[in-house]
Amino acid sequence: MALPISQILLTTGFLLLLIGLWGILRHRNILRIIIGFSLVDTGMHIVLVATGYITGGTAPIIDEALSTADVATRAVDPIPAALVVTAIVIGFSVTAIMLSFAVRIYAVHKTLLIDALTESRW
Repeated sequence: MALPISQILLTTGFLLLLIGLWGILRHRNILRIIIGFSLVDTGMHIVLVATGYITGGTAPIIDEALSTADVATRAVDPIPAALVVTAIVIGFSVTAIMLSFAVRIYAVHKTLLIDALTESRW
């Protein structure tokens, strides 16, 4: 028995989310934490796309050839896809900023381990 594609997408998305969360909480290296954030971001994108997916769905365009009821039951929701496109751009920007901070931290402290950066300046 084959799983529907939406269940595969949801499972993959949540698995990536959990792997990314594990990477954020487990590792002490800033680059590995940034990779964990990227995995969480990608997992959320896949979950959002899976929520709007309909097997055998069509574009939400009403045509004279199709009845309105038929289009309403088979139409794929375009909102999650639009949100994911926006989230990808925002996630890319946030990742770029995190990487630039990591470069600056390495230039100043010569390490990327969080344990070496715990000194307080208060």
